[in-house]
Amino acid sequence: MIYIKEFIYAFLSTLGFSIIFNIPKDSIIKSGITGALGWVVYLFININYSSKVAGAFLGAITVGMIGEIMARLFKKPATVYIIPGIVPLVPGAGMYYTMLSVIEKNFIQAANFGSETLFIAASISSGIIISTTLNKTIFSLKKNC
Repeated sequence: MIYIKEFIYAFLSTLGFSIIFNIPKDSIIKSGITGALGWVVYLFININYSSKVAGAFLGAITVGMIGEIMARLFKKPATVYIIPGIVPLVPGAGMYYTMLSVIEKNFIQAANFGSETLFIAASISSGIIISTTLNKTIFSLKKNC
């Protein structure tokens, strides 16, 4: 039940960012689905394995793979689906708590929040890079056969 509720919330938030980013109207729902699936993967890994970094990494791979596939199916740039799709994964709360801890002069806690936030951001970017590279490699191999 929690996954359905979180899917709907992530879908709506991705939908909102899709509208803000001015993506084509026929791609708004598709990018919402992409972001919601990435969020559900993040949530599943975070709940079952207690790792936000691994969850963000696998969620970003999910968003990247689905975005690349949708881009090929619907003849749009992959960024139309990937950029709004990764917004739910961005560690905004981690950045907030890092800055709050710095303001409160709790530097050890700030270092903990800050390092976790940096690792999550790095895992999102590496997940997108890996999924894009995998897709391009698979489709170029398929083209040559």
